[in-house]
Amino acid sequence: MLTEKILHEFETILGKERILTSKEDLLSYAYDAYVEEYLPEAVLFPKTSAEVSQIMQVASTHRIFVTPRGAGSGLAACSLAKQGGVILCFTMMNRILEINKPNRYAIVEPGVVVSEFQKEVEKIGLFYPPDPGSATVATMGGTVLMNAGGMRGIKYGVTRDYLMGLQGVLPSGEVIQTGSLTAKDVTGYDLTRLICGSEGTLAVVTRITVRLLPKPKARRTLQAIYNTIDQAGNTVARIVEEGIIPATLELMDKMIIKALEDYAHLGLPLDAEAVLLIEVDGDPESVEKQAGIIAEFCRGQGARDVRVSQSEKESEQLWMARRGAFGAVARMRPTCVIEDATVPVSFLTRAIKEVITIAQRNQVQIAVLAHAGDGNLHPLVLCDLRDKEEMKRVEKAMDEIVDFAMSVGGVLSGEHGIGIAKAKYLPRQLSPQTLNLMRTLKNTFDPLGILNPGSFLECAP
Repeated sequence: MLTEKILHEFETILGKERILTSKEDLLSYAYDAYVEEYLPEAVLFPKTSAEVSQIMQVASTHRIFVTPRGAGSGLAACSLAKQGGVILCFTMMNRILEINKPNRYAIVEPGVVVSEFQKEVEKIGLFYPPDPGSATVATMGGTVLMNAGGMRGIKYGVTRDYLMGLQGVLPSGEVIQTGSLTAKDVTGYDLTRLICGSEGTLAVVTRITVRLLPKPKARRTLQAIYNTIDQAGNTVARIVEEGIIPATLELMDKMIIKALEDYAHLGLPLDAEAVLLIEVDGDPESVEKQAGIIAEFCRGQGARDVRVSQSEKESEQLWMARRGAFGAVARMRPTCVIEDATVPVSFLTRAIKEVITIAQRNQVQIAVLAHAGDGNLHPLVLCDLRDKEEMKRVEKAMDEIVDFAMSVGGVLSGEHGIGIAKAKYLPRQLSPQTLNLMRTLKNTFDPLGILNPGSFLECAP
């Protein structure tokens, strides 16, 4: 319970101007992109690691729950104060501290917005590949704690693949440093990767060192339109089998196409069953060659129209449509629940068709996006949270999607994390021994259990 005395201790660290306590302000931090809401008791805005350390010392002394938060764009309620306490919001710790071109790394604070960071490094010919759909709002700290992925995952992987080191604050207030600035470092346990994807349960990240790549010299985007899901899925399989690794390989089903067309009037055909968006990048000669081969694969698998961008501006226009998909679909119903199950790539087509069948069987509305190249499905379940009967059908449909993914060797989440949204499924993927080991690690970092309580480990059966 946050008393006046404890609040005063926080005020001596931050001042009153960087603490929110009014009901109206707190409501703005009671939700993220998931459907649940939890009201915090206060929201704190630190600007330095030293302030975070002092805050955690106060919280540890009084056993106040602390939940770290970036922009609140997560999809599993990981940044919500699920058991009360304070939100530690990092939007004011938003400096890019260093971009080191000779050694190709950068050091940033957790509140830096991903797309803003990408723009800065690209100005000097460097490249930060992780690119979540929410990149224009998501923060670097949030993407580290959720191990976010994005549309470039098929070629470039996820956030953890670019982490070189972290500065973190333990629940006790102690400051730790993991990793290094060197290209190779195999010293001891890899705590950087352990904290990455921990969903804010082990430590509060206050500084992030990431690896950068040379910016690709050229890119081309292809848009292929299909009459059937099978044709689109077969194209994905054909590209992967040939050993071509596009930078992105995205699939949108007909419901997404209609939503985008209603929203943005892009000229997409409403009678198409699927659209693939494919991007290749690299040296200009290689890019032209790969774009030509992929265009032929698309036509060979039945694409009725294949469009290849002829400029950077045209590529960006095509991707703007994809980035707008969530917003366009969300306009259709009051609530949108976004699934994240991931299957081996060879099961992609079958998985999409299974999702469609599940939607029909349970009489729920599901649109399907997919990072097709890495088998990461994003069924968007459209519903109304106020309709209890409908939500029962939605829950059953979600259960069935998970059942299918697990039956073919898939996983619960490809990039969104577990949070409270999927905690009940954890024993389906992790053994009791593995879960116990994770809980032991949590207890080692946070013996008082004050950091992000109510997380996936506590909710899992």
